[in-house]
Amino acid sequence: MSIGNSPEDERPFEDVSEEARPSVSVGRALRQARIAAGLTVDDVSTATRVRIAIVHAIEADDFAPCGGDVYARGHIRTLARAVDLDPAPLIAQYEAEHGGGRPAPTPAAPLFEAERIRPERRGPNWTAAMVAAIVVVIGFVGFTMVKGDDGGKTNVADGATPSESAASPTPKSEKTVAPEPEPSDSAIAAAPQDKVTVQVSAPDGRSWISAKDHNGRLLFDGLLKQGDSKTFQDSAKINLVLGDAGAIDLFVNGKKIEDDWQPGAVERLTYTKGDPQAG
Repeated sequence: MSIGNSPEDERPFEDVSEEARPSVSVGRALRQARIAAGLTVDDVSTATRVRIAIVHAIEADDFAPCGGDVYARGHIRTLARAVDLDPAPLIAQYEAEHGGGRPAPTPAAPLFEAERIRPERRGPNWTAAMVAAIVVVIGFVGFTMVKGDDGGKTNVADGATPSESAASPTPKSEKTVAPEPEPSDSAIAAAPQDKVTVQVSAPDGRSWISAKDHNGRLLFDGLLKQGDSKTFQDSAKINLVLGDAGAIDLFVNGKKIEDDWQPGAVERLTYTKGDPQAG
């Protein structure tokens, strides 16, 4: 005869709900999608700027290093998009398993107790009155400043001729007209000598790619679907990361790069003016 609870009695009550949980966890789903996309943890970390240690932890369903539910959901959303997954079901699964970070409901008894205590307060609420007065003063000052600015604009308009007032907005509209289009194939063939021009296309499959200029500024980071093409240009250097180099056709300064990349191979390349040559 033994005294105390048996191991079965000490089992957490939540074990009953284990049967209702999905067979694939959030972390496992992210890991399987990353492997299917031909990406390493380092590739995903570079693309999303989520630290390698946190990527490893999330794929192991350890969300403690994220620093809270809000950050955990943000990391799940970012990693899911990097491996071409819909983040919504994963976030819903995380919230179902971890409570979603929502505050617990307020018990009814304390609520009623607060309602009984509230009428016993005496005296005016000077804090609320002071805040209201400050808001009124700030609003009056702001209204005065805006009205003064409008008056100045009216005076300028009255003193100007119709031709001057009509011509003044023209330079601003010209600066925001039509973004610069991507270079076409013919433009790549006649690529300028003082720049490096790189075209990446995926004729037979899809691949995640990342492109940065010589300052490290991110030009593109995402999935290049089958049939899509991207062109990048810089004054000095283009840095590329190809998630599945075997699915990519690459043109540098108008010339095709004839490297025998294997399907699923991750390639890191750098090209400058005067290439093509593998970076």
